[in-house]
Amino acid sequence: MTLPLIYLPGMMCDARLFGPQITALGGTAPLSAQDSTMQAMAAQLLPQLPDRFALIGLSMGGILAMELIRQAPGRVDRVALLDTNPLAETEEVKARRGPQIDRVRAGKLAEVMRDEMKPHYMADGPNRAALLDLCMDMALGLGPDVFVNQSCALRDRPDQCDTLRSFGGPALVLCGREDRLCPLHRHTLMQELLPNATLSVIDGAGHLPTLEKPTETTQALCHWLERP
Repeated sequence: MTLPLIYLPGMMCDARLFGPQITALGGTAPLSAQDSTMQAMAAQLLPQLPDRFALIGLSMGGILAMELIRQAPGRVDRVALLDTNPLAETEEVKARRGPQIDRVRAGKLAEVMRDEMKPHYMADGPNRAALLDLCMDMALGLGPDVFVNQSCALRDRPDQCDTLRSFGGPALVLCGREDRLCPLHRHTLMQELLPNATLSVIDGAGHLPTLEKPTETTQALCHWLERP
């Protein structure tokens, strides 16, 4: 029996973040991130999900995936954690959240995305401009309230290292080699914490390999889904 495949997008992204993978592999990206804590996001999402499923989360979606595992470990058959971070937020990053939230509440969502978020997303490449335009469209579609809630949830998130240590299902840890937001050493840490994990590093990609290098990312996900 093929397990339902659930995608969890990153901050200010929607299902289009996984467009190439949904086309190739099927699955759904449910509306998931409307609360201001990771714990509440997961509790809101779990009743919408099948009894057992495979889970793919990128960036904030990966952090939410870890919280889903913490709350309902028996329901997650396998997990793919893409360009994400199992640790609580650092004080340095926390300090940036408040001013960003204030600017977004003042009507500056587009400026915050353009000046402070999007420059860190992607490696250089021929499709970079078009993909950044897509990121802006996703963010503006979700709107300022979602930005504020997601920022608060990321700021206050718990450390999930123990959650990963306890998860024995097939796991894929994947990142773009040029990811500046969630660098490679965070992913080697997750591989070490997870008892049954493989690591895939996508050359020529930054924080959004699902869009930057869709073929290579989909291939890695296929191998993970085929694991016993």
